[in-house]
Amino acid sequence: MSIADRVRTEIGAGGPAFPKLLPIVDPEGVPGEEFLEEVRGILASKQLTNGAYVRKFEEATAEYLGVAHCVAVSSCTAGLLLVLKALDLRGEVVLPSFTFHATAHAVVWNGLTPVFADCDAKTFCVAPEAAQAQVSSRTAAILAVHLFGNPAAIEELEEIAAELRIPLVFDAAHAFGSSSHGRHVGGFGTAEVFSFSPTKLVVAGEGGLVATRDARLAEKLRAARNYGDAGNYNPEVLGVNARMSEINAAMALHGLAGLDARIERRNEIRLRYEKKLRDVAGIRFQEVSEGGRSTFKDFSVIVDEKEFGHSRDWLVELLHRENIGARKYFSPPVHRQKLYSAMWDGRALPVTDVVSDGVVSLPIYSSLTDDSVDRVCEVIRQAQRLDNDK
Repeated sequence: MSIADRVRTEIGAGGPAFPKLLPIVDPEGVPGEEFLEEVRGILASKQLTNGAYVRKFEEATAEYLGVAHCVAVSSCTAGLLLVLKALDLRGEVVLPSFTFHATAHAVVWNGLTPVFADCDAKTFCVAPEAAQAQVSSRTAAILAVHLFGNPAAIEELEEIAAELRIPLVFDAAHAFGSSSHGRHVGGFGTAEVFSFSPTKLVVAGEGGLVATRDARLAEKLRAARNYGDAGNYNPEVLGVNARMSEINAAMALHGLAGLDARIERRNEIRLRYEKKLRDVAGIRFQEVSEGGRSTFKDFSVIVDEKEFGHSRDWLVELLHRENIGARKYFSPPVHRQKLYSAMWDGRALPVTDVVSDGVVSLPIYSSLTDDSVDRVCEVIRQAQRLDNDK
């Protein structure tokens, strides 16, 4: 009898644990019929970009985040690209390797050199001491990531950047709604950049947002998202078309409603996963930063092959056979990806390698039921037990 069949026998399933795919993500806060009326109004107005809905979205997000300036853009990647360009940097940018590769893309697109720093074994975010160790005379900025919505070590990174007198930018793609010591992510560092793509807790279809306290930077970004044109058809900064459409902004405005409740539910799901899997040998969890609240855009565990009895890849394959959506976010890490391995000098990132080689992201979204969470956990528990019985 195969391991999959033995697992199904133990959990009392005649076939896969779920009769149809349990997705890893389900778009959150997507509006209903009332949104269609707004779309009709937008189309009738013929003002498809740079209109009232984008302004309302920027105002609403600035109020929610508690920051002076929010600039809506077409994506988080576009926002990162434009922030680094607007800062007029030259040289190297220190960033984590355990992240989505778009973080590094923004660096390279700007003609800057990525210098990868190791992550923290507990939070999975870039380790401040590791970032400090990668600093050189060529360092132009630090680009940190709030990984899976978990706030990075903000205070320590701000101290490093302040001492070096360089910008600190946060890739906050996962973190709209996260907070650190009672303050929303968005007001830290030089700028923070968010995503509103379909996997996020606020969905715009596609879209991003730059939050900053720097009025001059915000002004440059408003021009840069419009080809560099501030309105006089005489660009002073190099820009691209990175405007958010009115329809995307209208959708995102609806998504702001109920956000905190969705974050609370995701944290409940996270605690349920941890409770059900805590005594499974070879499984460990991401720890929320001290004083932080994570959105848990993703819920990811680390599989220790020696303790668990099987590899991470074996477990992911088993979960897929049981119709359980699971992904390996982010494996391989950026410094080992084809595009970037040739750029990297080969310095070891041992914690990043361990975390990336063991990571498994499990289904999480606010509509996920407790029963579904329990069943996913039981599949993992039985898989581990049966292997140990061999």
